[in-house]
Amino acid sequence: MKRWKILIVDDERVMRESMAAWLREDGYDVDAAASGREALDRVRETDYAICFVDLKMPPGMDGIETMLELRKIRPDAAVIIITAYATVDTAITAMKEGAQEYIVKPCSPEEISLLVQRILKVKNLQRENLILRKKLTRQYEFQDIISKNREMHEIFELIRRVGPMRSTVLIQGESGTGKEMVARAIHACGNGGNRPFVAVSCAALAETLLESEMFGHERGAFTGAVARKRGKFELADGGTIFLDEIGEISPKLQMDLLRVLQERKFFRVGGTEEVEVEVRVIAATKVDLQEAVRAGRFRDDLYYRLNVITMEVPPLRERKEDIPLLVRHEVERLSLELGKEVTDVTEGALRLLMDLDWPGNVRELENALERAIVTASGRVLSEENFSFLAREAAAAGPGATGASGWTPPSNATLQDVERQVIEATLRGTGGNIKEASIILGIDRSTLYDKIRRYNIPRVPGAEAEHEPVPKG
Repeated sequence: MKRWKILIVDDERVMRESMAAWLREDGYDVDAAASGREALDRVRETDYAICFVDLKMPPGMDGIETMLELRKIRPDAAVIIITAYATVDTAITAMKEGAQEYIVKPCSPEEISLLVQRILKVKNLQRENLILRKKLTRQYEFQDIISKNREMHEIFELIRRVGPMRSTVLIQGESGTGKEMVARAIHACGNGGNRPFVAVSCAALAETLLESEMFGHERGAFTGAVARKRGKFELADGGTIFLDEIGEISPKLQMDLLRVLQERKFFRVGGTEEVEVEVRVIAATKVDLQEAVRAGRFRDDLYYRLNVITMEVPPLRERKEDIPLLVRHEVERLSLELGKEVTDVTEGALRLLMDLDWPGNVRELENALERAIVTASGRVLSEENFSFLAREAAAAGPGATGASGWTPPSNATLQDVERQVIEATLRGTGGNIKEASIILGIDRSTLYDKIRRYNIPRVPGAEAEHEPVPKG
């Protein structure tokens, strides 16, 4: 068990030496400081579990100021204010500013011992809980993907087997399920090392731009092409190229991609010199490519070239046992990134999150957690911090099948369905592009592209702060 350290901060030598002696008799490692400044110097060097701080320490920093500065350096330290001048106002001020306890001089050795025992018992339990969580996370973590789901572990095993090969892989799954993370895991298991991993979003760009993005272009190939540009396939030479949303590419690009897969050669846009590359192709799609082939929207020969090894990533609603793992992992990560002291979620909040279907899958869950952490005032997320999820569900209306509250009509094409889902979601968010993209589980750039493609009008009554759709 960790040996916790304690700091006594008091300008009275008798008081600090007496308290230090009492606590050392109990077996604790104790240091003492005669002023706030000295205490802060010690705290910068040593991680104290408990700091006893005298309220009145003239001249210089008083106890409240010392506590505030101390907590900036060691936010996890328990601060106990001690004073001979007890009033209701000072007690309220101390507790409001972050003191864990407030005790009055003269205090007995027994009172101090019991207080320390109680605080350290909680800290030991928190530490054991953290260790267990980290062990659990490591047990269920594979190449940055966290899951205890049986289907996901079968995917992990398949990744281990196919990683060292150079075979083309097709990853299928809904938006936000983590298809790119699976692709990166395959790359890493294939002795990726310093070899490049290059990702291309096939849904984010128009055909002409995507062609230049993938294959590069020569100087003068089109207006604005002032110099030769290497494409993503060249940049990925020797490594892996990840083609996300492969089902969205045009017939011409399908033909060009088929040639690259067959011959590992291509021409830059406007070029006459063949470029040869050695690159592994991993493609991903949320579209049923077999259905797209039957409907004539996707080349069957390209589909068979891509469909060498297939992985189907299950949606989050089919692996809800992963939600507690993902939530705690993301809370820890996001808290560090956002500079917020959020350390946990309540059981009630976890139950609320597990009751949702998450149409945007893991990406939607991450966005919800980020929103909750940004707006949180405490260190533990409760149901109240996720009240926006209930409001969005209510806005969807009764009988809603997803976040937009929309039920698909019969005898509709895939394009009709997609357009109507986007329209319904934009109505539900009042035209807020960011919220709509989170609910739909797609990037804002992808949503902009689809709004332009389907000529979806701006939502009437949308507020000024909602983003306008950029012109193409």
